Amino acid sequence: MRLGFRAFSEMEIYDIAVIGGGINGAGIARDAAGRGLKVLLAEQNDFASGTSSASTKLIHGGLRYLEYYEFRLVSESLAEREVMLHIAPHIIWPLEFVLPHEKHLRPAWMVRAGLFLYDHIGGHTSLPKSHGVRLASESYGAGLKPEFGRGFAYYDAWVDDARLVVLTLSSARAHGATILARTRCTGARREGDAWRIALRDEASGQEREARARILVNAAGPWVKSLLDNQLNIESSGKVRLVKGSHIVVPRIHDKRYAYILQNPDRRVVFMIPYEREFTLIGTTDVPVTQDELPAAISDDEISYLCAAASRYSARRITADQVVWSYSGVRPLYDDGEVDPSAITRDYVLQLDEKGPPLLSVFGGKITTYRKLAEQVIDKLARWIPAHRSWTHTEALPGGDFGGRDFENLMGEFRARHPALDSHWLARLLRRHGTISERILDGVKEESDLGENFGGGLYERELAYLIEHEWARAAEDVLWRRTKSGLHMSEVQRTRVAKRMAGAK
Repeated sequence: MRLGFRAFSEMEIYDIAVIGGGINGAGIARDAAGRGLKVLLAEQNDFASGTSSASTKLIHGGLRYLEYYEFRLVSESLAEREVMLHIAPHIIWPLEFVLPHEKHLRPAWMVRAGLFLYDHIGGHTSLPKSHGVRLASESYGAGLKPEFGRGFAYYDAWVDDARLVVLTLSSARAHGATILARTRCTGARREGDAWRIALRDEASGQEREARARILVNAAGPWVKSLLDNQLNIESSGKVRLVKGSHIVVPRIHDKRYAYILQNPDRRVVFMIPYEREFTLIGTTDVPVTQDELPAAISDDEISYLCAAASRYSARRITADQVVWSYSGVRPLYDDGEVDPSAITRDYVLQLDEKGPPLLSVFGGKITTYRKLAEQVIDKLARWIPAHRSWTHTEALPGGDFGGRDFENLMGEFRARHPALDSHWLARLLRRHGTISERILDGVKEESDLGENFGGGLYERELAYLIEHEWARAAEDVLWRRTKSGLHMSEVQRTRVAKRMAGAK
């Protein structure tokens, strides 16, 4: 294993090195840096380019997990939902769900009992409680077939998952962490009282080294691969890779609520309002292997999702309506379940103490990433100074609304920038919150925003994403930092790619 070009004595030493720039790695880096630790995080690709940008984009307790008796996970998730609504109100907000009832799948008493438990198991909630609805008479059945007459409504929360990762990393950097994108860990070994880590810049090929007293393996779908291939460490932990795919179609209805649909195979599929003009439909549960990474949606998955939505939708959903799709691989802890849907979504933290500590993260879900990070720090408490937990109180960048709600914040920005389109301004605030003022500094009219690339993306914001949010390729901007690509033509997307190439 080649370990680079610097002498060992010259290498800087970190308290914690985190491998993996998805939501779990980002959360761990933020928590540790905010406690005064010297932190390094390295991600082999762009941040959130794997599982963490391919979720169903929900902060939720997991209503269906109750059927698998995952009470602790649901309780913790619902409590975290409250925290996340508080610290990131620009990218996370309440979303009402409607569950059309089909008595041959689940009896009404079972659904009511599950929703009652869901309302109360997480402790105090700021969201409305569940209730029964008449789908036709109360307009809750918009876009559905008329035979669905009865249902239930409850609340969870929506999240811009990729932005959650980037803002968490921005907070970690603000607290002193060193954050490296497109930097692969090519190897690491224990040497004395520290880990010696080899890193390679994937763009330039340049190699560097670092030392860290603690190594955290938060590589997501690559968690086991990193242990086996880069660290040469045997581990009893096993990971099950399960692909989840989603499709996006023209919007099925113009209301603000989402649908949670019961499938005959007892899985659930969501239909969620997406980017104003579209509906997001997902997800699937398909076992895959390491050789099938990165994940891509199959024709069978598209057919499955179209069929699931068409069972309920008044408009038949077909493959030719799909305007975009995405797939991610969930690195679930292998608990022995045969059914992919029944595998636990809980996380397992495995600590190797044979020398400088190594902690590997198996499983987890985006809703509980902050709590997972706290548990990681608690598990490492013997090797690091004691500090109080803090991430539940400090807002993520842009989320410091100062007691205002989003509408009040929007009103203030509209008053300061009356010449700008209000729909575009709302989009900007939903991405950046109060940080939007940095992008709008000195802007009096649209022409001050620079070139209009289409899809709501202007030169001012693009420059900000490049300078402050590690964006290097068009895909980073169009599909992760924003969703502007969904609203653009191919010509417009190509123009952004050329502009990004010129910025390197």
